[in-house]
Amino acid sequence: MQKRPFILADNQDITREGLLALLHQIQVDETVVWVTSRDELLGALKKYPNAVVVLDYTLFDFSAVNEIINIKGGHSRSSWLLFSDELGELFLRQVLFSGQSFNIVMKSNSRHDILMALKSTVNDEEYFCELARQVYKSDIPMSVPDLLTPTEKIVLHQIALGKTTKEIAYEKNLSFHTVNAHRKNIFRKLEVNNVHEAIKYALRAGIINVAEYCI
Repeated sequence: MQKRPFILADNQDITREGLLALLHQIQVDETVVWVTSRDELLGALKKYPNAVVVLDYTLFDFSAVNEIINIKGGHSRSSWLLFSDELGELFLRQVLFSGQSFNIVMKSNSRHDILMALKSTVNDEEYFCELARQVYKSDIPMSVPDLLTPTEKIVLHQIALGKTTKEIAYEKNLSFHTVNAHRKNIFRKLEVNNVHEAIKYALRAGIINVAEYCI
């Protein structure tokens, strides 16, 4: 197995101690750096550009998933293992189809699985836990009910791109009230209460793709 420095980016003391114990079990006797913030992570990557990064995204001060995708893209020699209690389907889709290489394992997975994930990451081999494999193997668009009219799909696409009702109305040459009515109809038909849930439908239905959404 390759010898590489480790950056452990996890703010739970018990998890960090557990990771250190697992690293000893796979006979890793290299530099291990503990970081507790995004800035510390960037500093460690600058010092150790070929490091193995073990990151719990949910416990760190990232404002959006795009941040870790961009950081990984800017540090191509590093290898990353995402290691968390819970990762949502939308998050997994974004990282798995981002064009960057991330390995994924859950803290609820078995000791054997976590060890395999660590070994694979050290050796630049792909490793996805079962949850990540299910998301990765699923096709986009997924088979979902076609509930929206063509115009509503256009409006939802623009909403998913982060456009406001006013911006959509201006760009699509529609009145503010027309776009607002479409927005209400979209939420009613999809039986959702917020933009996040509407975007999940848009991704599944192929109304917007992950690459567009991540930009």
